[in-house]
Amino acid sequence: MRTSDVIVVGLGAMGSAACRALAARGASVVGIDRYAPPHPLGSTHGDTRITRLAIGEGREYVPLVRRSHRLWREIERQTGTRLLTQAGVLVLAPAASPFLAETLGAAATHAIPHERLTHAEIGARFPMFQVREDTVGYHEPEGGYVRPEAAVAAQLDLARRHGAQLRLGERVDRWRAGAGGVTVTTDAGSYAAGRLLLCAGAWVTELFPEGRDMFAVYRQLMYWWPIDRGYEQLRDMPAFVCDLGGVQDGFVHLDGFYGFPAVDGPAGGVKLAAESFEAPSGPDGRQHPPTGSEIERIARGYVAPYLPWLGTQPLRAASCLYTSTRGCRFVIDRHPGHESVLIVSACSGHGFKHSPAIGEAVAQWLTEDEPDIDLSPFSFDRARRAAGG
Repeated sequence: MRTSDVIVVGLGAMGSAACRALAARGASVVGIDRYAPPHPLGSTHGDTRITRLAIGEGREYVPLVRRSHRLWREIERQTGTRLLTQAGVLVLAPAASPFLAETLGAAATHAIPHERLTHAEIGARFPMFQVREDTVGYHEPEGGYVRPEAAVAAQLDLARRHGAQLRLGERVDRWRAGAGGVTVTTDAGSYAAGRLLLCAGAWVTELFPEGRDMFAVYRQLMYWWPIDRGYEQLRDMPAFVCDLGGVQDGFVHLDGFYGFPAVDGPAGGVKLAAESFEAPSGPDGRQHPPTGSEIERIARGYVAPYLPWLGTQPLRAASCLYTSTRGCRFVIDRHPGHESVLIVSACSGHGFKHSPAIGEAVAQWLTEDEPDIDLSPFSFDRARRAAGG
């Protein structure tokens, strides 16, 4: 049986970041994934992911994303890969929006450069948006987007360079923890280590059934809409978040939509998506494209009224999975029954922008150093309290 310092299960956003950081610190690491990341069957795909420094989900996330921006640049230098594009981020929302208020509060608390825009200023600077008269704007020039597939590939490449052993295409059947460490059994063999890190995303409750009462998986859809006019302006616009002023029941995620510049040329379209928490789903190793009614809901509800420069029949679409807590908080904590097991899930649909800093902090924790960033806001207890439990 092979022995290492840490076994990492799941090599998406969090697992790839943790493998890179652990291996860079000199730890012996075995990373295991049932597929071959990056892949389109979990949460870490879709060409682009928004990154913003002022976090409307809570100010405790800001140190993570700030550190992540620095780490993206380090990873770019080490691999020669372009990951982070600081095209800016534009938040559009009613003046009374709680999401906007928290975004502005985070920007003030952490001295994040930004501009506040009136309805008239939005129309003058960003004419591709047709917004309601009560809409105001927050523009953050240091925000933008990250390429998720490239980011996972780059971090796994660095992990390998530092000696990590990556076992791809192996499904974890079970694990066991005891006084002497942990054992992980897959469909191809068994591995032993001092510690275990579970970053299994949508598969986490298969390995941590105790979390079934607080984690739920939701299918989400991403669409690429055709460009009818204004390609150059759509190409040069910031990534955007449009809050329509509501809060979906039980969740702090906004009731609205988000999207990106036209990053793939005139024929590539503009990526736009919304979020849905109507019915729990689960991972099954397949893509689940939108139904006709789902396409119509986004086209009529968001594209036609707010982005009239786009066509209303998507060029393509993809599904992904959010593994969420009831309050949409992260969970980064030790297993309640095993000191040697650390769980990094759920990321509730807004974790990718923070992943390199989380991987670094977790690596510090697992190698018995004090993390540079406080992870206590992401404990099981905090997640349960946020959910009203």
